Amino acid sequence: MKKLITFTLTILMVLCVVSCSVPLKSTTSRKNGLDCAFQADAAVTLDRLQAEGIVRRFGTGAWEIEFSAPNTLSGVKLEFSEGNTEASYKGLSFSVPQSAVPVKAMMLNLIKAVDDNARLEELKGEEKDNVLEVNGKLEGGEYVLIVDKNGKLAGFEMDNNKLKMTFTNITPIDSGTESSSSAEMTTIPETTVSAEETMADVTTTAEVTEAVSETTSNQ
Repeated sequence: MKKLITFTLTILMVLCVVSCSVPLKSTTSRKNGLDCAFQADAAVTLDRLQAEGIVRRFGTGAWEIEFSAPNTLSGVKLEFSEGNTEASYKGLSFSVPQSAVPVKAMMLNLIKAVDDNARLEELKGEEKDNVLEVNGKLEGGEYVLIVDKNGKLAGFEMDNNKLKMTFTNITPIDSGTESSSSAEMTTIPETTVSAEETMADVTTTAEVTEAVSETTSNQ
């Protein structure tokens, strides 16, 4: 009987020591700096795709990303507004290829997560390395939204989608500002374009579309 009691007490002591040695995750809050118009440099890892570009948020549901790397995506811009997605390259618009759906889905998940959290009075999550990690769940899976000390967007991750986005050099922009491609299209003066120049533009657009397809189809 004494052996049983001694054994039981030993087990309880071990469990107590183990539980005390494991730090408990604490939930803290931080001011919300997401509900604004901004632009930021973005570094993107989507499975085997490594990309860089500029992300802009003009308001709820109104976003765009313009790629600067890799070469196959450089100059390609995806614009999101009112549930629609448009792609363009140097002012030339074209439909988003089906194989580019992973890139489109990446941005749609980011937009949904940021816009949903932007409605909150404050952000709640786990403090880690001077940033706040806000956990959530979308139809596409669980995510971690990372904000800096001012509550501004610093990162976005979705492990199940092999997605990681890091944002730096965040600067505010005028929320009433139209996307650069729209502004360019409305200010281009009338000129006479030769058939050769028109065909060159069409070829360029086709090449970019094919490049986007090849890059994303390799994922």
